[in-house]
Amino acid sequence: MTDLLQLPDLAPVVAEQPDPLLFATVSGAHLYGFPSRDSDVDLRGVHLLPVDALIGLREPEETRSETWDRDGVEMDLVTHDLRKFVRLMLRRNGYVLEQLLSPLVVHTTALHAELAALAPDVVTTHHAHHYRGFACTQWRLFEKNAELKPLLYTFRTLLTGIHLMRSGEVVAHLPTLLDTVGEAPAYLPELIAAKAEAEHGPATGVDPARLAEDVEVLHGALDAAQRASRLPDSPSGAHDALHALVVRARLHGPQG
Repeated sequence: MTDLLQLPDLAPVVAEQPDPLLFATVSGAHLYGFPSRDSDVDLRGVHLLPVDALIGLREPEETRSETWDRDGVEMDLVTHDLRKFVRLMLRRNGYVLEQLLSPLVVHTTALHAELAALAPDVVTTHHAHHYRGFACTQWRLFEKNAELKPLLYTFRTLLTGIHLMRSGEVVAHLPTLLDTVGEAPAYLPELIAAKAEAEHGPATGVDPARLAEDVEVLHGALDAAQRASRLPDSPSGAHDALHALVVRARLHGPQG
């Protein structure tokens, strides 16, 4: 797992935000376990809008996004207001769960811990659709440009989905998934090592026909894992608890 000590000082980023952040974590290639020397830093989190931003005539900034350069490193920050983030949690969105549960924590609060504790209650068998769809998108991109990055994203998302269906645990770190999902191709560590050298480069050393076959095998494994999964079909009672958390945060601030 990427060490935060290897990244630029991210505390000033948190302090510069116009509204309090409930959490900020590192996502993207650093979280997935295959950052390159020139990878940007993907920061994701939740901000808390004040009540007056929600009850007036102006549209609230439910999502904020900005990109900038800090000490030669490209930074990308995307945050959602708490209510929008929680709604995304309830829509079988794997991205937000990965961001919420990322071990690469830049900023945290008690409400972050509460959200993370509720995350298992929103995971359903339908989260397999998220990972299946993302893998298909990345595979089409790989077929178009033959770059290593979308290929690794394809394998990462499929393995994350398989592991989630089997265990109920959100794991986005590809090197860890290699040890937990038996169907993971043996050549993936070599591809991860190649990705470390450059963010944008061709996938070499593996026959394209074998890649296509292995991706198809993982799609089959994801389908089978979803059918056999003991996860529920809908969030198990998390809606009321999340609603109460949003109301409490809005009334009492980021410390809840």
